[in-house]
Amino acid sequence: MTTTDIVTVATRPRLERQPVRRLLARPEIGALVAALAVMLFFSAYTPNFLTLAGAGVWLESGSTFGIMAVAVALLMIGGEFDLSAGVLTGFTALIVGILTTHYGLNIWVAVFVALVAALAIGALNGLIVMKTGLPSFIVTLGTFFVLAGVDLAVTKLITGQVAIQGLTKVPFYDSIQPLFGSSVRIGDGTFYVSVLWWVIVTAIATWVLLRTRAGNWIFAVGGQLNSSRQVGVPILKTKVGLFMTTAGAAWLVGMISLFRTSTVQANTGVGQEFIYIICAVVGGCLLTGGFGSAIGAALGALIYGMVFQGITFAQWDTNWLRTFLGAMLLLAVLLNHFVRLRAGGTK
Repeated sequence: MTTTDIVTVATRPRLERQPVRRLLARPEIGALVAALAVMLFFSAYTPNFLTLAGAGVWLESGSTFGIMAVAVALLMIGGEFDLSAGVLTGFTALIVGILTTHYGLNIWVAVFVALVAALAIGALNGLIVMKTGLPSFIVTLGTFFVLAGVDLAVTKLITGQVAIQGLTKVPFYDSIQPLFGSSVRIGDGTFYVSVLWWVIVTAIATWVLLRTRAGNWIFAVGGQLNSSRQVGVPILKTKVGLFMTTAGAAWLVGMISLFRTSTVQANTGVGQEFIYIICAVVGGCLLTGGFGSAIGAALGALIYGMVFQGITFAQWDTNWLRTFLGAMLLLAVLLNHFVRLRAGGTK
């Protein structure tokens, strides 16, 4: 055996492992495998799952969670959390409902006002976190309770009830409804425009993370904050921008929910913030920040949508969904930890 042969034999296992390591290093791989497994399971268990009618249902179910999960994933990659994301979806929808049905404001203007309000709250969350050094978990938990109280108290004070209805009678409602709440029939399935919004948001977020300077900043501030500061990364602008992105996504989901059903409850979105985080973690985001992907978060939301509707199709007790979410979170954390160790080749 020549020297060249010895070198070749010695290096071959290492070279063969490189593609596997690169594959394992992708944050979304675990979510992709899990999504395929869930799809195959429910396809075999319930005959209607993979029909056009069935696909339309679980895609619609996962779309709004997917939009928020992608935004929350960006924030988690940047090293922060937002527990006010869920209640903010209902808050923005209530703004539009109250301003149009009780004060006669033009519906397009009301939608814009809701967007501005959402971005302002996101910016405030980010500024408080950055200026005080308090954990974002605590700051946004406070925002959650403030908005939850405002939603209930102010809605009841103005309308005398805890829901806004009659939006279809508002002038120009038909001009804006297709943008957020329209649907199209394909065969025997109904597919909502929210699925298109989901794809667009995921594509934009993926492009930002992988192809722009801002994406580098997001990974940097989440993974190596001190080093980022030393090399001149605009930490304040990056993190405040991430909180505003999450708030903007909450506004979008609020508008989708409002114009799909033409009604909104004062408790809309409460409790869903944990589902967004679970979807992001299942998609490969680390709780410590600096690692994750938008595509993975979208796949995490797809898993949630398929499981939620699959349980319904199978006529199981829907209370098992919470058990599944908890198990999915624990397994995702363990899998992400294992993959990181294997991909890095060291503990």
